[in-house]
Amino acid sequence: MTTAAALAPLERDLATTGNRAWRRFRRHRLALFGIVAIVLMVLASIVGPWLIPFDQLKIDIRHRFAPPPWGGHLFGTDQLGRDLLVRLLMAGRISLAIGFLAMIVSTAFGTLVGITAGYYGGAIRIVLMRFVDAMLCFPSIFLLLILAAFIQPSVTTITLIIAATSWMEVARVVEAQVRSLRERDFILAAEMIGAPGRYVMFRELLPNAIGPIVVAATLTVARAVLMEAYVSFLGYGIQAPMASWGNMLNNAQQYLGSAPWLAIFPGLMITLSVASFNFVGDGLRDALDARFDVK
Repeated sequence: MTTAAALAPLERDLATTGNRAWRRFRRHRLALFGIVAIVLMVLASIVGPWLIPFDQLKIDIRHRFAPPPWGGHLFGTDQLGRDLLVRLLMAGRISLAIGFLAMIVSTAFGTLVGITAGYYGGAIRIVLMRFVDAMLCFPSIFLLLILAAFIQPSVTTITLIIAATSWMEVARVVEAQVRSLRERDFILAAEMIGAPGRYVMFRELLPNAIGPIVVAATLTVARAVLMEAYVSFLGYGIQAPMASWGNMLNNAQQYLGSAPWLAIFPGLMITLSVASFNFVGDGLRDALDARFDVK
């Protein structure tokens, strides 16, 4: 039997599994809504500012606090007469970029800690997982604020700070999944033929644990966007004139009575982005769980 013929049944099984997962995901209406909303937000943040005939930094005192949709300003203007829509889209670039970058960093580090602890076990697992538990003992928002207060705020530093307070959940998910796979026959077979530990971890265990990692990563984006909004709202995050959804809310809080749209639109964007990523995470969790199979 040729190699291609031997691999054909495996390829068919993988294709069948993928089709079933896609059918389960399509059944989750909120997850589909989340995917569409995320794509539209990303595209609008990238392309939108180029299509709007206003500069995000142009100050026009004569037209400050213009209500929507006055004079072509679809979302109105802020306290300095700047177009709110273009600032909202530019802020989306910052907030979403921080969310995605923090997810990548925290997922990579959490996966490394979790797969190491789950594979080697023993004293290594005890030390690593007790460190994870110690980090989880601190409320994330307070730890985030403490770190942000002593570090010069920028997109890079805020991203790293959020990642440093978000990797623990990923580590626990990966450790539990790897520990459940550790004694499977294909892992024992790889070890019996002399495969090194690094090969077993990253070529055998990691691909089989990718489902929970993807779900955890999706939820981490939502968490990162929300944490950036927390920090910026409290004045420790992204600083003016650069806009993020969090510092737009911070600047709008003193005008809630006279110009409520300054807080409503950034708040809606934060709510929509966080809810969309959570919906996608729930959909992926159901799609990767065979108990939700479609007959």
